[in-house]
Amino acid sequence: MNNNGRILLVYALIILILMLSFGLVLAQYAQQSIIEVVGENGMERAEEASRNIWFMTFIMISVIAMALITICYQIFIKYVDPMRKATDTAEELSHGNYRARADSGVFGDAGRLGAVINELGRHLKELTSVQGMQETRLSAVINHMSSGLVLIDEKGYIQLVNESFIRTFKEDKAYYLDYLYHEVVPHEEVQSVVENVYMFEEPDSQMLTIQRGLERKFIQVNGAPIFKENKRWQGVVLVFHDITELKKLEQMRKDFVANVSHELKTPITSIRGFAETLLEGAAEDKEKNEQFLGIMLKESTRLETLIHDLLELTKIEREDFQLSLQQVNITDLVMETKKLVQTQADRKGIRISEHLDTDAVCEGDSTRIRQVLINILSNAITYTPDRGEINVRLHDEKDRITVSVSDSGIGIPPEEIPRLFERFYRVDRARSRNSGGTGLGLAIVKHIMEAHRGEVYVQSVPGEGSEFTLVFHKVTGEKIFPAEE
Repeated sequence: MNNNGRILLVYALIILILMLSFGLVLAQYAQQSIIEVVGENGMERAEEASRNIWFMTFIMISVIAMALITICYQIFIKYVDPMRKATDTAEELSHGNYRARADSGVFGDAGRLGAVINELGRHLKELTSVQGMQETRLSAVINHMSSGLVLIDEKGYIQLVNESFIRTFKEDKAYYLDYLYHEVVPHEEVQSVVENVYMFEEPDSQMLTIQRGLERKFIQVNGAPIFKENKRWQGVVLVFHDITELKKLEQMRKDFVANVSHELKTPITSIRGFAETLLEGAAEDKEKNEQFLGIMLKESTRLETLIHDLLELTKIEREDFQLSLQQVNITDLVMETKKLVQTQADRKGIRISEHLDTDAVCEGDSTRIRQVLINILSNAITYTPDRGEINVRLHDEKDRITVSVSDSGIGIPPEEIPRLFERFYRVDRARSRNSGGTGLGLAIVKHIMEAHRGEVYVQSVPGEGSEFTLVFHKVTGEKIFPAEE
């Protein structure tokens, strides 16, 4: 029993005692009055009347007591208990339990109070549910941002960091939260952005370079002030954009333009120089005339090859590039390609041996695969010394076809292999240029193999030779580059 029930019981007992006392006093007074009236001669009748009075008093007090207890119980059930439950429900709501509900089956003011509290609980539950969903969505958006995010309050303490920021700066959240920004973010560029935003209350940005071993990251740091609705200063938000790939693309573009300019300029300069020499009188010398014209023809052919390879590479790198897919016999293609480069190999006395599984078939573009094989075999011949040897092996496995081309050439230093498939990259520039190479062949090979969902690998030992391995998968899944209808 709670305090309200105990208080009600005490009041009922007090009233009951008062009524009992009043009845006793009244009964004694009535008995005394009867004795005085009848005298000693009527004692027997007086005692009988007194007993009747006591009995009637007891009955009256009992009836009144029962009525009082019934009234008190009804008051407790209809008012006190609902009020107690409503109070308990309000306390539960104040503690965050928005599922708590009061008894709504009570009439009167207590029932109205319970209904109001229940309605309040439903509204609070809806509000907290909406707020929880909004917080979850906001947290998901912040933590799945590709850019780092930091929130700094008006006193300079970090209040929020997201997962992208943690991945970039390699620390956990506890290292940053509730610390001053200049204590845990030592980069001067970041501190400068925050200071400028604090000072001028305007957005600011700077470039940040992070060196981690051999890896260098370029981060664009953007800062902006945060104001409340009343234009009151609230803090600073920092956004960290990783622009490393953009920097790489920009550098690749610059290198590409520089390389193309250089590769185009070299044959053009040579042709122009010999043409001027011929015009100045060398044309009268038959021997020099033929020599210079031969060089001009060679340089013009090289220029034509360069332009052709540039156009090919540009076509392959386009997003709408498509392969003409069909069932291709890789064994036949290897044999055809060997015949095409056999003359080039014979001039250097190079022997090409093959070990091929027969009828190795997969889906692909025969023209593009032939282009890959020609590039690989031509490179092997170019970088293999006279009277060397080239081995071509083809293995037809269950789910893929592997073509390996190994030579006994000069080999490739290990540090050069990662850059081998870059445009215009040459391990031996002088040998490549003298052989008429453009530096685009392996870049074309890489893109064609990627379009076929295949791979190309390189293994090499300097001074012993290199091995290029092409992998064609028989099950390609969804056709990413289907033939046009």
